[in-house]
Amino acid sequence: MLREPEALRSHTAEAHRRGRTVGIVPTMGALHEGHLSLVRRAAAECDEVVVTVFVNPLQFGAGEDLGRYPRRVAEDAAMATAAGADWIFAPDVGAMYPAGFQTSVRVGALGSHWEAESRPGHFDGVATVVVKLLVLAQPERAYFGEKDFQQLQVVRRVVADLGLGTEIVACPTVRDPDGLALSSRNAYLGPAARQAARSLWSALAAGEAAIGAGLRDPTLVGQCMWRELERDPLVHPDYAAAVDPATLEVPYRLAGAVRLLVAATVGGTRLIDNLGCWATPLGLADRDDSGPIATEAARGGLLHAGGRPENRSQG
Repeated sequence: MLREPEALRSHTAEAHRRGRTVGIVPTMGALHEGHLSLVRRAAAECDEVVVTVFVNPLQFGAGEDLGRYPRRVAEDAAMATAAGADWIFAPDVGAMYPAGFQTSVRVGALGSHWEAESRPGHFDGVATVVVKLLVLAQPERAYFGEKDFQQLQVVRRVVADLGLGTEIVACPTVRDPDGLALSSRNAYLGPAARQAARSLWSALAAGEAAIGAGLRDPTLVGQCMWRELERDPLVHPDYAAAVDPATLEVPYRLAGAVRLLVAATVGGTRLIDNLGCWATPLGLADRDDSGPIATEAARGGLLHAGGRPENRSQG
């Protein structure tokens, strides 16, 4: 196990000198099958694989779960090694951010909404630690799950903008049989909250079904998902939106690739999920304005394009 940044730099530099390709899987630990799927993918595509286990304080805000986030380095190391990791990099905070550390990576538009509205500074913290890991390890490839889709897009943008040269490999979300996306924070869920958490997948499925049936107004698709989230009293929605997957902006009209995004607090635990789908262009004769799906969606009150209810009086 590697504990010091310079040890990581040295090991990967030696691998490169021997003509070996290096893949890195950045994690905060508390590994589950979703993480292990990334490790296996990296092991299949790279000669040597580094799994990082570091609970990064820069991406936690005030009042978040930094103090209670699961930490089980020995168990994580055993799981990652069994999945194909060659090295585990598990530094402490002082090693990554020594006294006098002042530098951060600030993310632009991709990191300014959705999660950023509820977690200010979160993506700057993510970008800073990812850039540091990539500079240290100089990997050919880095592996990220699509489950944190906005994070994935932020990392892609940062790597491209800074010319870091690492290929960012996106891997599919791994789910429980009932659709709930695997997450380290699922461990916080009690039995009732775990049952209620299925609402996130149900909301995404409702959005996908609405698009499949011809709905092309992103506001109404978001409303369909929001209403599904609201069905369970333990679920408190944060946002539900249909966005352009490249920009994460809500388009005027859905056409082509779409990414559905949802976030909610379930029994005190904040969860996020997303789903990619396709909106076949239908021209002007679609069902946005008068079809039964749009009519049903409209009964729940207005949503603005950002995916949260508008605060406007009714009268």
